[in-house]
Amino acid sequence: MPDMRPRFAALAVAALIVRLSAGYLIVGRLMTPPPTPIAREPSPTASSRSASPSQSQSPSATPLPSPRPTQTPKPRASPKPTSAPRNTVNRTSIALVATYDVAVSLNYGTRALRVNETINVRNASGGSIDHLELNTVTARIGALRLRSVTVGGIAIQARIEDQTIVVPFDQTLLNGASTRIGLAFSATLRADLAGSNWLFTRFNGIVDANRWLPWISLPRPFDRPNNGDPFFTASSPRVTVRITTDRTLVIATTGDRIGSSGLSQTFEARNVRDFNFTASPAYRVSEARVGATTVRLYSTSGYPASTVLSYATDALARMGKLVGTYPYATFTVAQSAGGYGMESPQMIWIQGGLSGNQLKWLVYHETEHQWFYGLVGSDEAYQPFADEGAGDHLARTVSGVWRSSNCSSGRLDLSIYQYSSACYFETIYVQGAILLQQVHHRMGDTAYWRATRDYVAARRFGIGSTAALLNNLQAHTTVNLRPILAPRFPSLY
Repeated sequence: MPDMRPRFAALAVAALIVRLSAGYLIVGRLMTPPPTPIAREPSPTASSRSASPSQSQSPSATPLPSPRPTQTPKPRASPKPTSAPRNTVNRTSIALVATYDVAVSLNYGTRALRVNETINVRNASGGSIDHLELNTVTARIGALRLRSVTVGGIAIQARIEDQTIVVPFDQTLLNGASTRIGLAFSATLRADLAGSNWLFTRFNGIVDANRWLPWISLPRPFDRPNNGDPFFTASSPRVTVRITTDRTLVIATTGDRIGSSGLSQTFEARNVRDFNFTASPAYRVSEARVGATTVRLYSTSGYPASTVLSYATDALARMGKLVGTYPYATFTVAQSAGGYGMESPQMIWIQGGLSGNQLKWLVYHETEHQWFYGLVGSDEAYQPFADEGAGDHLARTVSGVWRSSNCSSGRLDLSIYQYSSACYFETIYVQGAILLQQVHHRMGDTAYWRATRDYVAARRFGIGSTAALLNNLQAHTTVNLRPILAPRFPSLY
C-alpha cells in the first residue's frame, strides 16, 4: 500500500483553509445580535440630480481606508517607480497621498482649455501598484486630448477608458515609494446644458468646470440612468491651480486665491477630494461671516443673492453644531451656468431660476455635503446612500423642508446604475432622509447626533461607507435598529 500520510496532510490543510474561509465570510457579514451588528461592505447627488481586496480596477471592490493627508509628501529628487518584477501586480489604489500642481489656460471666447498637471504621489496603500487611474469628465463630455503623459520624467503611453485615464508604470511602485506623474492635455467646454454637459460648459455667461481635473480614483462608468454622481476620489493634502484667461474673469473655486498677476490667478486648496470652479465676467461678490469662516457668494444680476447667502450662512452655522465644526476658513457659493446643484469641498453650485422651498432645500442640501462627501468621502457611484441619504437627513432637519416620496419604498443599498431616473432621487434622498429620521426618533436626539459627529470625526478627510455609517449608529444606542434598517439594506444584514 502506498504511503498515504502526504495525502492525509494535504486534506487536513485543505479542511483548515475551508474552515478559516468560512469563518471569514461569517465575520464579514453584518451580524444581528443586538445591539451591535458587524457590517460587511456592499459590492457593487446632486440636488434633484449626487477593487478587489487589493484595490484593483474592479468596481465592486471595497476600498481600503484613505490615509489622512496631514502633510505634503516629499518626492525624491528624481522620483521614479521602484524596480520590481514586471507583470506581477496588476493593481492600483486610491490609498495614496497625492498633491496636484496645475497650470490652466482658459479661453473664455473659444471655450478651450490647455492644462499642464503634475501629480506627486506616495504609495501608502500597503502593497505595490503598477498603474494609476485618473478620473476626469472631460474624457466623456470635454473632447479630451492627451498631449503627453510622463511617469518619473519618462514618457509613457496612457490610455482612456470611459472617464478614466489609465497611467501604466514601466516599473512597479512599492509601498512607501514616491513618483511624479505629468500630464499635458486640452479639452473644450460644452456650450449647452443637455444631459451631463452642465458639469463642463460655458453657458449663460458662466463657465462651469466640475471633475475636470484628472484625479486619482477607481474606474466608475460615467453613463447612468439618473443624475447620480459616478465618482470615487480620496482627499489630497494640497492642490495648487493657476488659471490664466483670455480676458478678465471673476473666478470662484474650491480653496482660496493666493495670488494674481495680470490675467493669471492662483488658487490653493488643502484637504479636498476635487477642485471645481466657475467663472464669469459678470460675477458680483457678496460676503457674510459665520464664526471664523467667510462665506462668499458669486452671482450675476437677477440672482436671489441675499436669500441664498442667508440660507448658506444659516446652514453652515447650524450644521456645524450638529455634526462638527466646518474645517475651512472660507465657504464659496457660486451661481452656476444651470443644470443642477453640485458640491465640492469648500464650494457649492446653486443654479438660477429657483425660489421658495425648492431653493431653500437645495442650498441646505448642497451645504451638508461639506460634511457628507467633503470631510467624509465614500463611493458615490456604488454607495450613494452614504453621502446623499445621510446628508439629506441633515439638510431636511436643519431646513425644515420635508416631504413624502413620490415612489414606492425601495432598497437603499443599490448603486446609482440600478435606480431609474424617476425614482433615484425619490428613493435615495427623500426615502433615505425619512428612514434616518425614524432612526433619529428611536435613538433620541442626543445619541443620534453624537453618533453622527463621531462618524464624521473618525473619518475626517478619509473614506466612509454605508455599512460604517449604520454600524456607527447602532454602536451608539442600546435600541436594536435592525427592524428599521434590514428591510432597506438587505445586502448588509
